[in-house]
Amino acid sequence: MSEKVNGSGAEQGGVLVWDLPTRLFHWALVAAIVTSLLSEEFGKMDIHVISGHVVLALVLFRICWGFVGGRHARFADFVKGPAAVKAYAKGLLSGNPDHYRGHNPMGALSVIAILAVVALQATTGLFASDDILTEGPLAKLVSGSTSGLMTEIHEIGSTLLYILIGLHLAAIAFYTFKGEKLIMAMVGGRKEGIVDDATAGVRGNLIVAIVLIAIAGAVAYYIFSY
Repeated sequence: MSEKVNGSGAEQGGVLVWDLPTRLFHWALVAAIVTSLLSEEFGKMDIHVISGHVVLALVLFRICWGFVGGRHARFADFVKGPAAVKAYAKGLLSGNPDHYRGHNPMGALSVIAILAVVALQATTGLFASDDILTEGPLAKLVSGSTSGLMTEIHEIGSTLLYILIGLHLAAIAFYTFKGEKLIMAMVGGRKEGIVDDATAGVRGNLIVAIVLIAIAGAVAYYIFSY
């Protein structure tokens, strides 16, 4: 489980929290989502389709990495029940929230929500069709009505994704104002202000990560070429 930690007195440079594959995934997903949203807005659907498959590969990787990755990348480390979320929210409102080395319980909700919606977008996009120029590679495997339903869900998902991104950015701004350098932590992997430096298992296995992203990429490419 993700440990609660003290909030001051860490060694200079901070404590390692986010393994390299998690950080690379995060920024690659940011780039792929931005590309997907902008290409859709500007009607560059060929780019939209490609970026959608990149998103698919990344999501497949992250789901697997959530079980075998570095300690704080694992779902078991940060996914909490309602009681933990309520307790954290109560502490946050009182100005004295618990500190977590990895994701806090509310941050975990954001991670899961974004992953879920992005996975929904990547999946429904495979079956979507605009009945004019663009259709997903698997649209021909389903009926027109099913493809139409997938297209509608895909459009709704875009709106949800915009909302989640807005909430995510607002949360980052809030914690940055409170003095937590979340962006730099996801760049360098280290968090400042943590006393206990228990880093065992934090880095994850790079060989496993490379194998997983290769498999996820191959699956996405196979679907893209279908």
